Amino acid sequence: MSIYNSKSTNNFAVNYNQIAAAANHLYSIAHRTPVITSATVNQLTKCEVFFKCENFQRTGSFKFRGAYNALSQLSETQKQSGVLTYSSGNHAQAIALAGKLLNIPTTIVMPNNAPEVKKSATRGYGAEIIFYDINQTTREKLAEEIAEKRGSTIIPPYDHPDIIAGQGTAALELIEEVGNLDLLLVCCGGGGLLSGCAIATKNLLKNCRVVGVEPKNADDATRSFYSKTLQSVHNPNTIADGARTPYLGKLNLPLILNYVDDMVTVSESAILRTMYFMWERMKLVIEPTGALAATALLEGIVKVSGVRVGVIISGGNVDLKQVGELFNRI
Repeated sequence: MSIYNSKSTNNFAVNYNQIAAAANHLYSIAHRTPVITSATVNQLTKCEVFFKCENFQRTGSFKFRGAYNALSQLSETQKQSGVLTYSSGNHAQAIALAGKLLNIPTTIVMPNNAPEVKKSATRGYGAEIIFYDINQTTREKLAEEIAEKRGSTIIPPYDHPDIIAGQGTAALELIEEVGNLDLLLVCCGGGGLLSGCAIATKNLLKNCRVVGVEPKNADDATRSFYSKTLQSVHNPNTIADGARTPYLGKLNLPLILNYVDDMVTVSESAILRTMYFMWERMKLVIEPTGALAATALLEGIVKVSGVRVGVIISGGNVDLKQVGELFNRI
């Protein structure tokens, strides 16, 4: 169980008021993404399931919410000096588009093995990309070196109050649309989406359980949750590239420990089965990371029956040239 206590939340980096403010910043800018239901899924799970489809968000993932919220609050001096971030793709695209909309120069430190679809989209939004070899340096170190030389502001992918608040608006919208939920399932990489959604959910629906889901091959967040100390993983080998983060954000870990009820992991084969099912049966193009939360439900990792379940589909930026190869592994 979480140790959520509404009276003790003032010591955290993000609170519900910041998420509500982020919703105002994003109004008419971010898409209010659709909530999809499936009679087949309801029958299989014996639950009433609501999928919040962030694969239909601008740039194809929830990341645009946090990116625009963060960039829109920079000072004029910071905007003129530009921003810099590091990302395997979804946050990169989000920062690039937010910068384009706000007329802020953007630079992205990106691994040279990032999916081509994400590289191409990031360039298309006008960002400068600086590639690095994950075996030779860390993205954080390289970003700090570049930012110091250029005077840029670093906006990290998940360990930033405005990023977390922006991501939490996904759960806020879901609850506004469907009302009461008994369970919310959210994927977890660095923890920005999970912590933001957990804050929103526990403030609006105090009895709703919030469960984070990550790949077994990248289980640092789950180990951190149970040990209550920050754990790490080095270059995890998972198809869910959005969850290849080395560790939870320092701001996110205490939020997750306070607001999240449980953490679970799912196998690579289970992720692919769920991704295939949702492409074929629900006609939803989602990426492996986007399938994590749904996998926990459809594979029976989280066992529930007769309840109302919210599932955050985090994104749909998959390289279509590699889809056949992925699905052939099933």
